[in-house]
Amino acid sequence: MKLHGTKVPHLKNTADCIPEKIPVPKTVRIPMSMHIGIPARVTVKAGDTVKVGQLIGEADGFLSSNIHSSVSGKVLKIDETTTSNGLKIPCVIINSDGKQELSEQIKKPDVTDFKSLISAVKQSGVVGLGGAGFPSFAKLHVHDLSKIDAVIINAAECEPYITSDTRTMLDKSDYIFDGIQILKKYMGIKRFIIGIEKNKPKAITEMKKLAEKDDSVEVHVLPSIYPQGGEKVLVFNTMNRIIPKGGLPIDVGAVVINITTLAFIGEYLKTGIPLVEKCITIDGSAVKSPKNVIAPIGISIADLIESAGGLKSEPAKILYGGPMMGIAVPSMDEPVLKNTNAIIFMDKKEAAPRKTTPCINCGSCLEHCPFRLDPRSIAMAYNLKQYGELKNLCVDLCMECGCCSYVCPANRPLVQTNKLAKIKLREYLGSIKEIE
Repeated sequence: MKLHGTKVPHLKNTADCIPEKIPVPKTVRIPMSMHIGIPARVTVKAGDTVKVGQLIGEADGFLSSNIHSSVSGKVLKIDETTTSNGLKIPCVIINSDGKQELSEQIKKPDVTDFKSLISAVKQSGVVGLGGAGFPSFAKLHVHDLSKIDAVIINAAECEPYITSDTRTMLDKSDYIFDGIQILKKYMGIKRFIIGIEKNKPKAITEMKKLAEKDDSVEVHVLPSIYPQGGEKVLVFNTMNRIIPKGGLPIDVGAVVINITTLAFIGEYLKTGIPLVEKCITIDGSAVKSPKNVIAPIGISIADLIESAGGLKSEPAKILYGGPMMGIAVPSMDEPVLKNTNAIIFMDKKEAAPRKTTPCINCGSCLEHCPFRLDPRSIAMAYNLKQYGELKNLCVDLCMECGCCSYVCPANRPLVQTNKLAKIKLREYLGSIKEIE
């Protein structure tokens, strides 16, 4: 079986830019949901004094994540914010005192076995830092460790522009190695596969140095074909195993973890400092000086770009993440989140929508879809309200990578239609279940 995809411009302009730590902002706005799952429960109130690393949101249920203050200062108020999927959630607004005093709660975790490892990862508040935002402790909490044949370390970083994972590989390789040794010791894993696209020669060299120190580590240099970093794609291209429909990597003996997430775990177990800051790529046609920065979680995009050197033109579109799967930002007041790996500022020319014309039935969308779905038929079934047919067309397999829209010569919004079709399919299946 051959998994397809498409060539996209690399635009890795900042790969050689060592991250710059930006000044602490006057105010941070920290949402209680920066992860897949249930929002955290606020543990502070207006007027409270907080310090860096102090718990301000406690995981509320299994699929949730702790949230910590990224600055020292005083809680201004508990507000409400709207997530990208339309949910209203609490957020904590903190006025910084500029001192960045560390909380007394911070201490190096005592990890002695698998259970204490999972507890430590949970306490750290780390989530998938490649953009997905899945709570990391839940991903590692495998009930039967004997089912794991390999941990796949996702270092593909296949989106254009983004280089924050690249910088992790170049700047924090020791912590990556520590993370590997931790999982090896407490989870009994004997095989680690670093999947990395071939367009990162310096990072590949660093990762091969790790492999030389531990024969359980393999470096798989992969073709630069988007979306190489997609979980199902990566599992197939490194282990030649196909994750079944509705399944997870563990169903084929794999656990997939982002390389920056793994490095953070290695660092946290040495320092005890929870997830309070991120390395972020700032780039795009409207940016004056593309670079990587280290910023506190909760800083506004406006403060971030001002501290990073500003813009050279008015942005017409701002994205969390890359141009293929990134989420458009409604306002410069929006904050940096745990899973923000890049913010892209596009000028009017780069962001201009392309003119849509009728489908010419060329089949490019099907040919380039990683899972060989047929976006043409999906769009037709959606437009005709044939929602039962959407199940037969397996629209729920769509990973929303955007390959179909990218290659479409008619510039049709195929990935957006797929997203809407998935919603309609869920509603349709729910209505059938109610009838039964």
